[in-house]
Amino acid sequence: MAHSRNGSPSAAVDPDVTRRRVSPTSKFTLALLGLVLAALTAFVLVQSGLGPLPDPERCVARADGSAAALDLEQAENAAVIAGVAVRRGLPARAVTIALATAYQESDIRNVGYGDRDSLGVFQQRPSQGWGTAEQVQDLHYAANRFYDQLVGIDGYRDLPITDAAQQVQRSAFGDAYADHEPEARIVASALTGYSRAAFSCSVRLGSTDTEQTGANGLTPRAAAVLTDVQQTFGELPVGGFQPGGVTSGHMEGSAHYDGRAVDVFFRPVTEENRRHGWAVAHYLVARADRLGIQTVIFDDRIWQSGSDSDAGWRDYRAPTGSGDTTVLQHRDHVHVDVVESSG
Repeated sequence: MAHSRNGSPSAAVDPDVTRRRVSPTSKFTLALLGLVLAALTAFVLVQSGLGPLPDPERCVARADGSAAALDLEQAENAAVIAGVAVRRGLPARAVTIALATAYQESDIRNVGYGDRDSLGVFQQRPSQGWGTAEQVQDLHYAANRFYDQLVGIDGYRDLPITDAAQQVQRSAFGDAYADHEPEARIVASALTGYSRAAFSCSVRLGSTDTEQTGANGLTPRAAAVLTDVQQTFGELPVGGFQPGGVTSGHMEGSAHYDGRAVDVFFRPVTEENRRHGWAVAHYLVARADRLGIQTVIFDDRIWQSGSDSDAGWRDYRAPTGSGDTTVLQHRDHVHVDVVESSG
């Protein structure tokens, strides 16, 4: 019988128990499991924007208490699809149908492959009369061709999303368009301006070179933004730049003085112009990574790339002093400027 240290009897101890140890294999398994759990936790934190790491580069649209996330490529393409509809004066319903179609056909990616000769974001087939291979991979052309077919459908606004999309696409999987209706509706509402300050992206721009202003008073990056907006929305009233540059009329340190900024005007201030302004403002945020956009301001709200982009649209602190409040708060125009040289 075993005895305790004070000599009293103690319970017998199974010698096999005292010899049990965690085997090297078990230690490795536990360590591996710990690493996997840590990695999964880190992934969830990054994707949700929580914890010490910055938000991932992605975009989020919000409407009616719901949200839909897109990566930067999807956002850029969705913005063009919506912008073309805004230019044509089409309802948000048309954009919802187009985006549900693009989700199903290509995950809103302008792909160079597909079933048989299908190509592009809508998987349009040159052999079926949609256009050349080059044309159907041009987002503006592809979106316009989609809407051309859509508006030719009698009563398309009142049809279920999947029925309207199927009448355009003639897909073998026509019922699948309905699967994407919720997120398509949210993104469409934001990108057409019906949901305001509701489309935001986390964007961190890389290093850029210093640019000189061109003949129109804009740097090449700023000129590219102007060209991009006009290609999608058409000829809009613009200002904030001129040949030789501007030297007055803006707050101290304004990007306008460097030729890095453009103003897009929506006057007078009406509900319709306000909606149109938000469509353009959201479009610019969606295209910020591609175009090197640093700041977008409209309707007394501001979005900025970099670490500030994680906060989305914030209240804009208009400069104090004399001046028209409507102008100072950017109620009648969208201000956009591009990143300065860095790196």
